[in-house]
Amino acid sequence: MAALMRFFTKDHYRNSFLLGWLVLALVQAGVTQLMDDEAYYWVYSRHLDWGYFDHPPMIALLIKMGYALFHNEFGVRLFMVVLNVCTLWITWHLIPQKHNRLFYMVLCAMGAMQIGGMLAVPDVPLIFFAALYFWIYRLFLEQQTWRNTLLLGISMALLFYSKYHGILLVLFTVVSNPNLLRVFKFYVACIITTALFLPHIYWQVAHGFPSLQYHLVERNAAVYHISYTTEYLLGQLLLFGPVAGWLLLYYAFVCPIQSSFERTLKVTLIGVLAFFLLSTYKGRVEANWTVMVFVPAVILAHQAIIRRRGSWKLLRVLAYVTLAVVLVVRVYMAWDFLPGVAIRPEIHHNREWARALHARAGNRPVVFLNSYQLPSKYMFYIPGAVAYSVNSRYARRSQYNYWDTETQMWGKPVMLAFQPRTDLPVTDSIKTVKGTWEYYDIPQYYSYSLSRLIPVIKKVQVRPGEHMTFVLKVRSGYNQPLPHDTAQEALLGYAFTHDREGLPAVKTSMSLFKAIKRRIIHIDVAMPEQPGTYQLKFCVFAGILPPTHNSETIQVVVKK
Repeated sequence: MAALMRFFTKDHYRNSFLLGWLVLALVQAGVTQLMDDEAYYWVYSRHLDWGYFDHPPMIALLIKMGYALFHNEFGVRLFMVVLNVCTLWITWHLIPQKHNRLFYMVLCAMGAMQIGGMLAVPDVPLIFFAALYFWIYRLFLEQQTWRNTLLLGISMALLFYSKYHGILLVLFTVVSNPNLLRVFKFYVACIITTALFLPHIYWQVAHGFPSLQYHLVERNAAVYHISYTTEYLLGQLLLFGPVAGWLLLYYAFVCPIQSSFERTLKVTLIGVLAFFLLSTYKGRVEANWTVMVFVPAVILAHQAIIRRRGSWKLLRVLAYVTLAVVLVVRVYMAWDFLPGVAIRPEIHHNREWARALHARAGNRPVVFLNSYQLPSKYMFYIPGAVAYSVNSRYARRSQYNYWDTETQMWGKPVMLAFQPRTDLPVTDSIKTVKGTWEYYDIPQYYSYSLSRLIPVIKKVQVRPGEHMTFVLKVRSGYNQPLPHDTAQEALLGYAFTHDREGLPAVKTSMSLFKAIKRRIIHIDVAMPEQPGTYQLKFCVFAGILPPTHNSETIQVVVKK
């Protein structure tokens, strides 16, 4: 008993603090319904692969492991909670001059670490493997042994398998310490990383590099808005806070550097924040993209207060305010005490919503439009159900554009569910806790989202109203022949968007079946009449469905 008490009370109750953090996160994980993206990643775990459209496969593997133990929200999030606590343990070991009470204050001032640490999203393993990478990198600096070389290579691979942003940590590590380029074993570590990452690289090659196309091209905005930058800056202050973010970042920026390792921490922190600040010029940057520098921020802020002998008073006050805010958020995540107030409504009433739709659909698959979240939520809360998302030309692609789910539904009755709109026929409507949903009963379903129309050129400059012929390579995308009669009825077409506004889609007389037989086709496109920069995509029209997303983007610059 005495030994147990010493375990929980030594080092200013460090292990008690970590245990409390763990228990709170486990309880929260079990009583909070899934957020939209969590449900989507849960579907990932049902289709384990070396890669996915949006992310590398680490999140899918972790969810698969937890869900195998518990078939509920707790199972989906179990290993996220474990990694989150392990992140804190590694961070504590990375601090050279430890003051545990200050360490607790810094963590309590960071709301995102408390609440987000239990969510089944790629950011959680990214933060953990970033902490692991820094730990092993410090060992490598101290002793460049073959063991540390192997561990460094493995840690970088795990970082990349969590989220692509991890490559920035390695890049800014080299920037902070150019002497690494003279170290033979650092190159060996990079070779190990590349070898371990080859399965994912092969997946990208086999699927036409969809992740690069999406993250580097499709997400870019056609026109810069100052709001992209202001939202990013505000988002960072909230992410590292929400009320103490400015103070923690200030401490981290002014921390006196006393080692090569600490210089790496500061360069990666500033480098990552600056990189995404510059990225706002190309489009909207999500605040959570910088979470990989949480560990450097915690260490540097902690060391700055110790070395500069600063007062904790303000930090302590802001930490207590943060804990109060976090408490309210924790309760709200578990219990909707603000009905009718749309604050992250995705975490409430999902089961009731899914059951209401299921009551009308029965055993039929349910097809949603332009949403990777809705079919994922439906399948999670209706075990054994089949759901799918048809992504129109005007919506972003998702992993549903790569899963071969459509063939399971070809020729079968399905229920097409959508929120009220004027361009689709309606069988009836359903009143749910999430509003009114309309649906249309399709007696025989066919869509062709997996078929690929690959343009030879990716950018053109034309005159208003000009006609231009595009050469397209056509790929079926399916491991079985397309149904002849329905593929004859499915027609190819194209549509433009301009500044996120869609122009009416144009249908051609070329059938999908004929295009697949020819393999290479020519389509005449009439250019917009107004000057500007447009995004052109080719699509497939099937039945009453909107034209589907079947090609990469072609940038069209219309000049007078």
